[in-house]
Amino acid sequence: MCEQTNEFESICPYTDEETAKALAVVADHPAVTAVSKYIFPNEKETFLRDVLKKIHSVEEFQKMVMFKAVEWVITTSTSGFTYDGLENIQAIKGCYLAMSNHRDIILDPALTQYMLGQNNLPMTQIAVGDNLLSNKYVEILIRSNRMIKVIRGISARTLYLSSQLLSKYIRRNITEGVSSIWLAQREGRTKNGLDTTEQGLLKMLDMSGHGDFVENFEQLNIVPLSISYEYEPCDILKARELYLSRRGPYVKTENEDLVSIVTGIKEFKGGIHLNIGTRLTHDEIYEASFCTGNDRYQFIRHAVDRRVRAGYKLWKTNYMACDMLSGDSLWKKKYSADDFEKFGAYINGQLDKVEGEGLDRAELREILLQIYANPVTAKV
Repeated sequence: MCEQTNEFESICPYTDEETAKALAVVADHPAVTAVSKYIFPNEKETFLRDVLKKIHSVEEFQKMVMFKAVEWVITTSTSGFTYDGLENIQAIKGCYLAMSNHRDIILDPALTQYMLGQNNLPMTQIAVGDNLLSNKYVEILIRSNRMIKVIRGISARTLYLSSQLLSKYIRRNITEGVSSIWLAQREGRTKNGLDTTEQGLLKMLDMSGHGDFVENFEQLNIVPLSISYEYEPCDILKARELYLSRRGPYVKTENEDLVSIVTGIKEFKGGIHLNIGTRLTHDEIYEASFCTGNDRYQFIRHAVDRRVRAGYKLWKTNYMACDMLSGDSLWKKKYSADDFEKFGAYINGQLDKVEGEGLDRAELREILLQIYANPVTAKV
């Protein structure tokens, strides 16, 4: 139950007491032993189970287990994690809304929390779609990580009421100094490498405001975040979805989100960089207020998008994908011939994974390369 009020019981994270009870249940799951061997290879196989049974708070769980898990991911499946712009958070007095681009279901917010923890800054609560909560054990782990439940796939009327509740919860946490919030700039992950803020998300945030447009958005202290992966761990899954979406409505298979979570954790990601942008200014919000109707939200959307795209770290993979698509060598100074050959082999290897599905390889290759090339187009 929420520590604030029963009003938010259906969406708020677990309390310390609830976390301790829930993790004690997870501890006895057979998979915990296998996970323990991976994350804590130098400890006895019951190490993680024993730790989970002794945890008394959310903070203990994050520092004793989740940070170790993130460090394991960084060590085993990346060539390093970097970040910049920390001063943009440190300069804020009070709580803030971290509005992030969204490339990986779990890693985007997990790496953000890890970065905050490494710098002794308060961690945020995390808004996560309830589509990830179909598995009881996944729900326990996520809700024990300061997760706010975002209701999806419901009727228009219920969605409106749910949006009101979420908006009120986010605003109350920030304005009352309870907790900062991590929120993706759109529903679902970006599939094509072009991150854009959803207008509906901004309208949802405005729903709970009791002042004018300027006051409502200034209260939230919106800080855009931009995360960039050298290799997108779910790139071929995203390309396949985009390919099939061109031919009709895309329907997820059972456990598809879980497959994406595991793929995101296990597959090689190369370098990862997180940029923390500057907070939206009074002048920007004030200028937006002079627009009419939805144009006000479009103005805010563009302000967030500019910071997210400016914060991209462009990797060799991005530049090589551009040249592979165009067939020229515009960005050849950004990489070597050996880099180009290896990336071409990587792309072919990813395409081979779905070879038996009867998809047009040339079209799928173009979609896959666009995932990497689009950030260059957006930033340059």
